[in-house]
Amino acid sequence: MGFQNIVAQKEEGIGLIVINRPEVRNALDLFTLGEIENALAEWRYDEEVRAVIFTGAGEKSFAAGADIAQLQKRTMTEALMPNMTATYLIIEEFEKPTIAAINGFALGGGFELALACDIRIASEQAKMGLPELNLAIIPGAGGTQRLCRIIGKGRAMELILTGDVLTAEKAERIGLISKAVSPEELLPQAREYAKKIAAKGPLAVRLAKAVVNKGADIDMGTALFLEKLAQTILMGTEDKLEGTQAFLDKRTPEFQGK
Repeated sequence: MGFQNIVAQKEEGIGLIVINRPEVRNALDLFTLGEIENALAEWRYDEEVRAVIFTGAGEKSFAAGADIAQLQKRTMTEALMPNMTATYLIIEEFEKPTIAAINGFALGGGFELALACDIRIASEQAKMGLPELNLAIIPGAGGTQRLCRIIGKGRAMELILTGDVLTAEKAERIGLISKAVSPEELLPQAREYAKKIAAKGPLAVRLAKAVVNKGADIDMGTALFLEKLAQTILMGTEDKLEGTQAFLDKRTPEFQGK
């Protein structure tokens, strides 16, 4: 795939999207967001891709949010137009697991991209936060909603209202990221997560992700029923037969996504 502002490549069942605008801190303009959507669209039905990793080019920035000079000129009507919110919903609901490998600053919209991913790991040098209130606006690409679902309402409220920037160490301590690693270990660790997931039954992975995401926003009874329906579907798949037989045979299963 040929892109201008991102690099999209796949290797060993893993798709890698690198936001490739280091000269502007990997800022996420509409064109870049569109390229991310196009890459995911191409991988949606690509059986070779079992998981997707997001990271930023260079060592200084994972992704920056809106350009402040452009933001100053944005009107009320323009705020209603398709923007980061739509792209991040695509990432959140993408059928395959997504991993954010946060390699530097992830502030504002860049941090909200990481929040839309299923798993987050970060370089020990990374910094994360939602400083929008400093500009008299609020996080507007899912930050107010996803952050509280990940770390709880109280901590999310504190971070949003103060605009404090977190170190990777503190982010790991409060459960915002799964692990803080050295810069050299970041992508290898992200690939390890992705490979571990890619070895599972792809239909089970897809439904597990959907049940967790949808179940978090509904009452317990409905969520448990949703879980049961997903399990019922999986019980009739070829992969379920292969997985159980491989366990009994003490061999590695060969899943086909059927």
